[in-house]
Amino acid sequence: MAQRVVVDPVTRIEGHLRVDCEVDGGKVTKAWASGQMWRGIELILQGKDPRDAWVFAQRICGVCTTVHAITSVRAVENALKLEIPLNAQYIRNLIQGAHGVHDHIVHFYHLSALDFVDITSALKADPAATAKLANSLADWTNNSVQDFAQAQKRLAAFVSTGQLGIFGSGYWGHPAMILPPEANLMAATHYLQALDYQRRMNKVVAILGSKTPHIQNMAVGGVSNPINMDSQSTLTLEKLMYVKQLIDEVGSFIHNVYLPDVAAIGALYADWTAYGRGVVNYLSIPDMPIDTKGTQFALPSGYVDNGDLTNGFTAVKDFHDPYFEKGVKESVKHSWYQGGKGPLHPYDGETIPNYTDWQDEGKYSWIKSPTFYGKRAQVGPLANVLGLYAAGHERTRFWVHAVLDKVSAIAGTKVGVDALHSTIGRHAARAVRCVVLWEEIGNQWTRLMENIAKGDTTTWNKPVFPKGEIRGFGFHEAPRGMLSHWAVIENGKIKNYQAVVPTTWNAGPRDEDDQISAYEAALLDNPVAVADQPLEIIRTLHSFDPCLACAVHLTDTESRNTYQVKVS
Repeated sequence: MAQRVVVDPVTRIEGHLRVDCEVDGGKVTKAWASGQMWRGIELILQGKDPRDAWVFAQRICGVCTTVHAITSVRAVENALKLEIPLNAQYIRNLIQGAHGVHDHIVHFYHLSALDFVDITSALKADPAATAKLANSLADWTNNSVQDFAQAQKRLAAFVSTGQLGIFGSGYWGHPAMILPPEANLMAATHYLQALDYQRRMNKVVAILGSKTPHIQNMAVGGVSNPINMDSQSTLTLEKLMYVKQLIDEVGSFIHNVYLPDVAAIGALYADWTAYGRGVVNYLSIPDMPIDTKGTQFALPSGYVDNGDLTNGFTAVKDFHDPYFEKGVKESVKHSWYQGGKGPLHPYDGETIPNYTDWQDEGKYSWIKSPTFYGKRAQVGPLANVLGLYAAGHERTRFWVHAVLDKVSAIAGTKVGVDALHSTIGRHAARAVRCVVLWEEIGNQWTRLMENIAKGDTTTWNKPVFPKGEIRGFGFHEAPRGMLSHWAVIENGKIKNYQAVVPTTWNAGPRDEDDQISAYEAALLDNPVAVADQPLEIIRTLHSFDPCLACAVHLTDTESRNTYQVKVS
């Protein structure tokens, strides 16, 4: 007999996500993903000066901050056909790359690793055996017996107080937790170490963006960072050298901790390459522009149809590509908005709330349902890595095979690229994207330094708004996937504004043709060993790194529940 399992809200994510699943025979047979907040930024922006849009749009989320700022200014610049100085492109690239590296480290260790790592089991581990295991995977200076013993002592202190603090509310001892104690202690220790390294990378964002979260240096036409090697109040050689130092320090952690940990967990949970496949149409876009017009990119990408990396790939060429611009539409058939007009292009999009309560076959989410040429698409690090791979990006191909070879060596069996279409594969792809981003921000730093050395210190071109109506879109490959903003500007004021965000693509409800979303599809056939402890459901959801504040925006001031699971 089928059971209804409701997880509301899903925790260790950004925002409020509810997921309903029908479970029969220990597997998910039907799923609904629902955004439980309403995002009203589009309405706030109507009538505003387009030069200010990025300041508001950035406040969509307290996590995905730089991404909305960058995408918003690109949308306005696209409408104006405005060129951007090279220095501004490189500085933006450094900010977005550093934010991405920071975000990927945080996601794996602090938001999702505890779906696979049993903290209480780590207390039973032998620190010496843990050090031997860790050093067999990588040469890391903080993999000593002393490091693991100290971390175990810190964990024991949490337990002795009767509560687990930051490790609370976990399904410890769950039958789906299979790591041996030493592997659990290794991962838990690296969890604590990762707190320091993600902070170092976030310093890069703060130095170049003036603060974080919510950077202050964006401007339509470039950035507001003045470059003057003789003034301490501007972007100086000293600050740029410190940025490079921070980048190098974090690289050591990525190579010697993050990548080996992902490979080890992927190998030990190899059965999870069979779960979470779902939608295999992948949408990603090129990013890190290296010219003033947005036609050349350090990281190429595009659309992959039905997971076919050879014959199913279509490149998205540049910031003005009509192939991308014409392909995006959003449906509200199953969303709490007034509709009835069919799928709408973002330029014509409407955001008129119309709450009807939950309806299994009707409306059940505040999230809209995007499609690309009528098809549901998955976005995110997996989509980006597969897009880069299909586009022939050399370093992505190198790291995909390096990580899969490492997994194969640990698992004792060959693991190929097809394994990436899965719950555990999304984590592997995120690790690949992290190291590719890390390498590329080093390249962008070099480009910036070389351009300044030529005597070019320009960081901004003045925008001029014409009379009448203009339209533009901006996109950016954010940590959670392809993000786009769409602006209709009339006589220098915003007439319509729509943000189509990664979690909207992945977590939207059924679309106009009742096709299910990436979340809902990935949950089908997911195992559920204990109905009132749906760890496996949460594993698959966390592999996408949900950010519901980006998809929707509303606050519930009445309920104080932080985690609730219902089984009926």
